[in-house]
Amino acid sequence: MQYRRLSHSSLNVSQICLGTMTWGAQNTQTQAFEQLDYAIGEGINFIDTAEMYPVPPEAETQGETERILGNYLKQRGNRDNLIIASKVAAPGGKSDYIRPNMALDWRNIHAAVDASLERLQLDTIDLYQIHWPDRNTNFFGELSYNQIDEHEKQTPIIDTLEALADLVKSGKIRYIGISNETPWGFMEYLRLAEKHDLPKIVSVQNPYNLLNRSYEVGMAEISHREEVPLLAYSPLAFGALSGKYLNDQWPEGARMTLFKRFARYTGTQLALDATKAYVELAREFNMSPAQMALAFVNSRKFVASNIIGATNLEQLKENIDSVNCAISPELQLRLDELALLYRLPCP
Repeated sequence: MQYRRLSHSSLNVSQICLGTMTWGAQNTQTQAFEQLDYAIGEGINFIDTAEMYPVPPEAETQGETERILGNYLKQRGNRDNLIIASKVAAPGGKSDYIRPNMALDWRNIHAAVDASLERLQLDTIDLYQIHWPDRNTNFFGELSYNQIDEHEKQTPIIDTLEALADLVKSGKIRYIGISNETPWGFMEYLRLAEKHDLPKIVSVQNPYNLLNRSYEVGMAEISHREEVPLLAYSPLAFGALSGKYLNDQWPEGARMTLFKRFARYTGTQLALDATKAYVELAREFNMSPAQMALAFVNSRKFVASNIIGATNLEQLKENIDSVNCAISPELQLRLDELALLYRLPCP
């Protein structure tokens, strides 16, 4: 396992990060503990969660993932060896049940941190992230930006940054990051932090995979030049890049079998054709499709950590072992050829 420092911080995160959003829905606490034990044994020191988890988000299960992780940290007593990341939810139909009058303002962010710390049974969260923007913009796969000139409901980013700065000062969080952001939002966080001497974001958590390389268009250059790397989520496109959903297969217990609402990576013929091409390419190079897809993300210079998720130990072992898989120059050339042929099939 390799480790990469998040610039502007003291955090050295493992190349693979363990994602947790299935815990409390698809996975029990016992299964989550097994995943954690195995991942940590393989050198993973970075665990990512959120107040909204598990996913699909439901009022009845909200916060359960953090509670499971908190129980693990208390039982194993290994918190000091790990980097714990969590996120605050923004307004929207996916989260409005969490708190009344949701916003990314001082009241909501402080309430969210306090609740997460209680569930996690911690005094400090190492990396605290804004889960998605509190303004009208395009994220979660939306391509079209719809301009609203009047009466747009939003929390100014400066208000969000000042609330986070207060939490850093109090010691409840160490560093801050953003998630599901756009280039404008990315630069605005950086600009306001410099202008007002506020904490600088140290990471961006956005989707990135072979079916969705949109981060390369407007975000990767910012990551490079401002030294704020990507924490890549959905590197397997919700499991689609493993090939298990091809030919109209719906494996029992698989995520997109259980939750048909997640059609971002399987909902069009273009997505299916691109997936089939990548799966066939992996087999041509004698690689498992999942490991090739993960190794591609691992190889990107602007990626600090690759956030994997699994519902069983077999998947977890295969995913973590991607650190031992290399993308050869010949394979990279073929991957880029497919990227041109299937241009952003699933943004």
